[in-house]
Amino acid sequence: MKTLKVGIVGCGGIANGKHLPAIKKNGNFEIVAFCDLIEERARKAKAEYGTQDARIYTDYQELVKEELDAVYVLTPNNAHAPVAIAAMKAGKNVMCEKPMAKTYAEAKAMVETAEETGKILTIGYQNRYRADSQYLKAACEHDDLGEIYFAKAHAIRRRAVPTWGVFLDEEKQGGGPLIDIGTHALDLTLWTMNNYEPASVTGSVFRKLADQKDTGNAWGDWDPEVFTVEDSAFGFIKMKNGATIELEASWALNSLEVDEAKTTLCGTRAGADMKDGLRINRVKYGRQCVEKPDLQAGGVAFFDGVETKPDDVEQKIFYDAIVNGTPLTVEPRQALVVTQILEAVYESAKTGKTVYFD
Repeated sequence: MKTLKVGIVGCGGIANGKHLPAIKKNGNFEIVAFCDLIEERARKAKAEYGTQDARIYTDYQELVKEELDAVYVLTPNNAHAPVAIAAMKAGKNVMCEKPMAKTYAEAKAMVETAEETGKILTIGYQNRYRADSQYLKAACEHDDLGEIYFAKAHAIRRRAVPTWGVFLDEEKQGGGPLIDIGTHALDLTLWTMNNYEPASVTGSVFRKLADQKDTGNAWGDWDPEVFTVEDSAFGFIKMKNGATIELEASWALNSLEVDEAKTTLCGTRAGADMKDGLRINRVKYGRQCVEKPDLQAGGVAFFDGVETKPDDVEQKIFYDAIVNGTPLTVEPRQALVVTQILEAVYESAKTGKTVYFD
């Protein structure tokens, strides 16, 4: 197996919580360069995951000059585009965390750079690799649901506002729960539907709970002074073929209906949701029925099974695309449409008008 030399830009939470452990587990990567604005974070990541002679940088422009097969862009959202574009122009393949970029214009520039340079660009939508997501995608591809004309993208937390890093900073992130977790739910919905042609978006964005105290938040009370993004957002999306999608996202909402990175699909033959595991509803032999596939990896008393984590699958697909030329699961133009719709929700909420696409 060929070993790929890679560099990491951004050594914070998403790097240490997701990518670095998965890269190490894969075994076919060598991390030979680390970059972070806070040098100590880069040094800490090197000590745990890097090669002995891995280089440390605080400027990504220096890292992309290295002889690398790929660069991982694991920064706040406002740096995704400049880092990814610089890496691709320097001849590197890129794995970029979600969302693709802070704005549609930046995401479009990333896609154009990938196409101009011929480098691989993929985005970290790892929820596609879950067992329930894969099963539902297969069902859709086999036309089990028929024409999917209505869907919901769920990203609702009751009280789980991230209080660390720059999550609450609109300038660095571009938004709150919509761009943070709503992006996963929307990506999952568009991907399972295989529909990437939006016609219009109407959005509502709220900041109703952010100034409250004694919040009951999962990670402790947030600071209202630095909470500059929305606490919830909702979108109504019409696709060019007439299909309709409702998008819901919140970090804080007085709701007992809590779902994250899930989708509901309604088709002419059957429907599906992820509310209580994956459920497929249909009429069979003249009766309404609900089917729940067994997605556990085990099956016998003495074997629990080995469930492959989505993070691990993500790394394998990226590796295979670089080494073997196999197709990406998350294509850049798909991720571009996700960013286009998210931006339209914000724009519609700001102007009070529906955003229409050509």
